[in-house]
Formats: sequence, structure tokens, C-alpha cells
Amino acid sequence: MTTVAQLRKAALALPATEEGTHLGMLAFKVSGKGFVSLTKDGFVQMAMAGEDIERALARLPAAERLTRQGKPQGLRIPLADVTGMELNSLVEKSWLSRAPKRLVAARREANRGEAPSGANALPSSIGKPATRALLAAEVRTLKDVATKTEADLLALHGVGPRAIRLLAEAMATRWLGFR
Repeated sequence: MTTVAQLRKAALALPATEEGTHLGMLAFKVSGKGFVSLTKDGFVQMAMAGEDIERALARLPAAERLTRQGKPQGLRIPLADVTGMELNSLVEKSWLSRAPKRLVAARREANRGEAPSGANALPSSIGKPATRALLAAEVRTLKDVATKTEADLLALHGVGPRAIRLLAEAMATRWLGFR
């Protein structure tokens, strides 16, 4: 069973996401566009593209299609009927359907785990999960890492003590440190 806290964590982990309310419901927006809300009766409503709707409906028997004027707009599913992993995936797909193109491109790059190269590049030794987590948080270089605290980075799923140690070593060679 998934909780409201897990929904909040999944949504707020995505760049430029803001939490608020819409028609009395908990709601999340990206750049002013709503992408996920939670009804008072426990249904998660998500904006989503057509092919993503169809795949979710095929996988999740409790899911329902949301339409507006006969056109598919998204998905509705009881929060209790979706696993945490499924929820994370659905929330990200919803976010991708509403976020500005530059944020979508950056997120897709982050999901591939391809860090930019150069003098201040993230060290490849930190591993793909840590690289994906940092890129998803818009931390692309060692200079970006230096604007964060160790606690900020450890809060990212995929960044652990080993990655922190390797980042600290790489930053020290450039006279940088954590904030």
C-alpha cells in the first residue's frame, strides 16, 4: 500500500515541482502546470500522454482513464492499489507529459546517467545510480556539487557514503568542498 508521503516524495523529487492544492485536493505542478493530484477519497489523478495511459491501463486493473471532452487526459487510480515503484514511474511519466521541453530533455539525460565531460565533470567512479540521482537533481558538475551539503546529496536516492567520499576526493583536487 502506497502512502501520501510516498506520493509527495515521488512528486517533489522531480525538478521544478511545487506542492499546493487544486479544488481542495493535494496537487503538484511543474512550471505552473498541474500533473498529479490526490482526491479526498484517495484516488491519484495524473496527466499523461496517450501511449503511457494505455500501458498503465494494461498493467494496473484498478486504473481508470481520465477524459475531457472525449479526449484522453490521464489516469486515475486508488493510491492504495499501486506499489511505490509503480507510483514513482507513473508520477514521472505524468511530470514528463507536462514539464517544459528543457526540463524533459535534462531528465531523460539524467535517466541515461550520462554526465557531461570536462574539467569539472562528475567522476565516473561514483557509479550510474549516483550519477543519475545527481543529474536528476540538476547537479551536473563538481562546481554544482560544491553548492550542496553532504546531507543534501545523501538525501538523493542513489547517492550513498561511497559516492560522497569519491565526490569529496574529486572536489579536493580542484580546491572545492561541500557547502
